[in-house]
Amino acid sequence: MDIVLLLKATIMGVVEGLTEFLPISSTGHLILAGALLGFDDAKAKVFDIAIQTGAIFAVILVYWQRIRDTLVQLPTQRQAQRFALNVLIGFFPAVLLGLLLGKAIKAHLFTPTVVASTFILGGFIILWAERRQQQAVRIQSVDDMGAWDALKVGLVQCLAMVPGTSRSGATIIGGMLLGLSRKAATDYSFFLAIPTLIGAGAYSLYKERALLSATDVPLFAVGLVFSFISAWLCVRWLLRYISSHSFVPFAYYRIVFGVVVLLTAWTGMVRWVE
Repeated sequence: MDIVLLLKATIMGVVEGLTEFLPISSTGHLILAGALLGFDDAKAKVFDIAIQTGAIFAVILVYWQRIRDTLVQLPTQRQAQRFALNVLIGFFPAVLLGLLLGKAIKAHLFTPTVVASTFILGGFIILWAERRQQQAVRIQSVDDMGAWDALKVGLVQCLAMVPGTSRSGATIIGGMLLGLSRKAATDYSFFLAIPTLIGAGAYSLYKERALLSATDVPLFAVGLVFSFISAWLCVRWLLRYISSHSFVPFAYYRIVFGVVVLLTAWTGMVRWVE
C-alpha cells in the first residue's frame, strides 16, 4: 500500500473524527480536505462515508452505560422502550429522503462552493438559535422527549444532506430551536447518529462494492482507527464544553472558514476542485 495514500487516509480520519460531532460539518471538511489532498475520486467518496463508522464506535463507547441499560431494560421498561422508539422515529426521515434524493444531491451539491456557502449560512443560524435558547427551553433531557419531538428533529436532520450543513449541527441547533436544552439536543444528536451513520456507511459500502478490493482494507482500516481516536477525544471534550459554554464560537468559525474558502476560490489562491 502506498505510504502517501495511507498518510492521506490518516489525515482524513482525523478530520472526520474531529468534525463529525461538532456543528461544523464533517462532510464539508472532508470535501475540502479531499480537494486539497487530491483524495476526491469515487473511491474516496465511499471512504469518507465508511470511516464515519469509526466515529460512531467512539460515541458507543462514551455512551455505553446508557446504551447497555436501554438494551437490558427494553423488554420490560417503558422508559427504555420510549427512548429506543424516539431514536428510530428520528432516524426514519433520513432513510426515506436519503434513498429518494441522495444520488441527486451527491451529483450536484458536493462542491467546495456549496460547502462554503452553507458553512456561512449555518453560522448565522447558530447565532440566532443561541439568542433564542434562554427563553425557549421546554425539554431538559432526552427522556422528556415525545414522539413528535423526535420526528421534528429527524426532519431537521434531513437538512444535513446538503453538504456543509452539518448533521450534528442540524440536529443540535434544530433541537434547540424546537425547545430542547443544549444538553438534551446534544445527547439526542449523538444517539441519533448511531443508526444514521452506521446505516449510511453500510449502504454506501454495499452499493459501491464494485469499486473496492482486498487491497483497500489497510486504507479503510487506517481511516477508521484515526476517526475513532479523534472522535472519542472530541466527544468527551464536547460534553464537558457544553456544560458551561454556548455554540457561538462554532458559529464564528463557520462564517470565517466559509468566507476564506470563497475568497481563495474566487481569487485563485487555492484551486478547490469542483
